[in-house]
Amino acid sequence: MRKVTAGLFHSVDGVVQDPFKFQFDSFDDQLGEMLTGVQERVDTVLMGRVGWSEWAGYWPNATQDNDFADFINAVPKHVASNTLGAADMGKWSNSSLIDGDVVDFVRNLKSQPGGEIAAMGGISLVRQLLFAGLMDELSLITHPVVAGEGRHLFEPGDPTTRLELVRCDVTSKGNVVQVYRKRAE
Repeated sequence: MRKVTAGLFHSVDGVVQDPFKFQFDSFDDQLGEMLTGVQERVDTVLMGRVGWSEWAGYWPNATQDNDFADFINAVPKHVASNTLGAADMGKWSNSSLIDGDVVDFVRNLKSQPGGEIAAMGGISLVRQLLFAGLMDELSLITHPVVAGEGRHLFEPGDPTTRLELVRCDVTSKGNVVQVYRKRAE
């Protein structure tokens, strides 16, 4: 069975929204190498509406000397949205709209042959997959900064969810990469 993963840039105060506002001066070569490793394992990407819309406005036109641009433009992207239509998917190559229930779609996708499936660019989608028990690994890449404002991954009232720390690395600029999986009950 394929593995579903997500990696979110995270501030010390828990903000995951708009990481480009706070991560720019703490990104280092070690973090880049870790993210390149993710790209080598992933052959399918899941995205939420907001993240897909933002990224579709940027990555298709990014310089082609960028490894992430090459990866994200080429990889199949499945988009969870109740407001986007199939015609919108033409804005970015290899994008398709998830038809039907997202949880059922991902459960089916996990059972098919292939590489790792990564949820990218979608806080709500990551939350939905985690709480549905479909997230195999959740990576929080904590940058040494207090963002001050923005959306958090976890919210008051979320169900208690036990996680197990699988790995923890610290990069040269003080980024802490924590990899969790849902703890077996």
